[in-house]
Amino acid sequence: MTDFEILLKKAGYSVPEAAKHLDYSEGHIYRWIRGEEKPRAGVTRLLELEIEARRPVPGAGDFSFIDLFAGIGGLRKAMEGAGGRCVFTSEWDKYAQQTYLANFADNRPIAGDIREVDAAAIPDHDVLVAGFPCQPFSIAGVSKKNALGRAHGFDDETQGTLFFDVLRVLKHHRPAAFLLENVKNLKSHDKGKTFEVMRRKLTEELGYTLHTQIIDAAHFVPQHRQRIVMVGFRTDVPFSFEDLIIPPRGHKRMRDIFHPENGTEEVEGHFTVGPDAAVSDKYTLTDKLWAYLQGYAAKHKAAGNGFGFGLVDGDSISRTLSARYYKDGSEILVSRGEGNNPRRLTPRECARLMGYSEDFRIPVSDTQAYKQFGNSVAVPVFAEVARIMRPHILSLLEKQVEASRKVG
Repeated sequence: MTDFEILLKKAGYSVPEAAKHLDYSEGHIYRWIRGEEKPRAGVTRLLELEIEARRPVPGAGDFSFIDLFAGIGGLRKAMEGAGGRCVFTSEWDKYAQQTYLANFADNRPIAGDIREVDAAAIPDHDVLVAGFPCQPFSIAGVSKKNALGRAHGFDDETQGTLFFDVLRVLKHHRPAAFLLENVKNLKSHDKGKTFEVMRRKLTEELGYTLHTQIIDAAHFVPQHRQRIVMVGFRTDVPFSFEDLIIPPRGHKRMRDIFHPENGTEEVEGHFTVGPDAAVSDKYTLTDKLWAYLQGYAAKHKAAGNGFGFGLVDGDSISRTLSARYYKDGSEILVSRGEGNNPRRLTPRECARLMGYSEDFRIPVSDTQAYKQFGNSVAVPVFAEVARIMRPHILSLLEKQVEASRKVG
């Protein structure tokens, strides 16, 4: 799928409609779709402006949602882009709270550890959003529990895990929908038993429909990052992940997120310096660390292992940015040419790699910023998921209003 085809789909035009609207022949439109010719900048800008004009204003309040295990607000950004209004946030890490508050103008405090929050104290909401951490589940057979006279069922199999807190909030509030995110391996953990418990709790015991999809962020940003997306609705709706508009993998490359270092970008904090806004030398690896990483990689290569650093240039798609990036940056090192030590990404480049906009504030230390972006979601992935969830959320809310009118 070419960039122009993606743009056309988002704008909602068929080829004949686009030809008429843009005042070009259908042949032109097809050549642009196939990538045989490049449309003029004015054509693409016109479509982008039309898409932007139809996008709901963030916080407009078409539906309400809560942001659990919020981190720095990646899922919130996705939901607000779809017209949602956040009414409650929970995040335990004080540094993540600092970044969250710097970027979202809320007149309410962030709740801390969700385990200490009574579900009844959480405002009513239409959608629950959570990028919950997944601790291992301890799953025991019901028959054994019965034999020992122990409880089983809704609470028992998930007690002690943070997924339990997602369940108890869903059970109490019964929102119209939910959006959950986790690592790809969730589905295979403990030979699939962990995910089966989750599926059963959400569907059989809470009555939600469940749709899952593993999406690689490399279709949206220049980073290989596979995550499982879990979408649920209280009532069966014609939701399908097939409605996602997925750009081609490699649609973006690392050059799209690097500091240009040519004076076209303003100097930012300690990330960049000088008249050309060049990346600060502080991000270049020391001789000692670079020698260690090369030796470590060589040792594991000789042993037949795949461990080692990941060197990238402008044409690359990076490895997954992790929360440990602050330690040595080894998974994503930027090549600086033959004879030069590579460098780490700056926190601003990490923000771009995760799909955050240029105006996203980074008020914390580099160490904390690396942890926060490594733990974040890739925003454009979930913005696209939120986009296809939106009509189904609104449809359920309309039915809810109609039902209440009939009862009244």
